[in-house]
Amino acid sequence: MSDPSDIESLVGTTEPEFAHILSCVFGIRDHESRTYLVLLDHPGSTVEELAGTLDRDRSNVNRSLSTLREKGLVERQRRLLDPGGYVYQYTAVDLPTAKGMLHESLDEWADSVHDAIDEFGG
Repeated sequence: MSDPSDIESLVGTTEPEFAHILSCVFGIRDHESRTYLVLLDHPGSTVEELAGTLDRDRSNVNRSLSTLREKGLVERQRRLLDPGGYVYQYTAVDLPTAKGMLHESLDEWADSVHDAIDEFGG
C-alpha cells in the first residue's frame, strides 16, 4: 500500500482517474502508471520501444519497469535475437488482474483502518 497521504488524495477525489488510483494504491509515480497503461496497449514492448513511446530516456524507463515488476504489474520475457544475443520484452498484467490487485490492496487498507478505529480508546 502507498503512503497514507496518497490515499488521502484519493479519498478526497470524487471521480479519480485510473492512473491516479494506480499511483495512490500501489505507491508508484505517475510516470510509472503511464508506463503500465502504455504496456496495456503495446504488450511485448522493449525498453527502447517504450522510451520512444513515452518520450523518456531508457534509464528512466528501466527504473519504471523495475518498480512495476516489483509491484506485480508487469512481466518480463527474454527473447533471443537471430544474430545472437537477447532483448527483454515487457507486458502489463491484464486489466482484470490489476483491478483485482487494486481491490485487494484497498480492502486490506480499509480493514487496517477499521481495526485502528475499533482499538482507539481502549
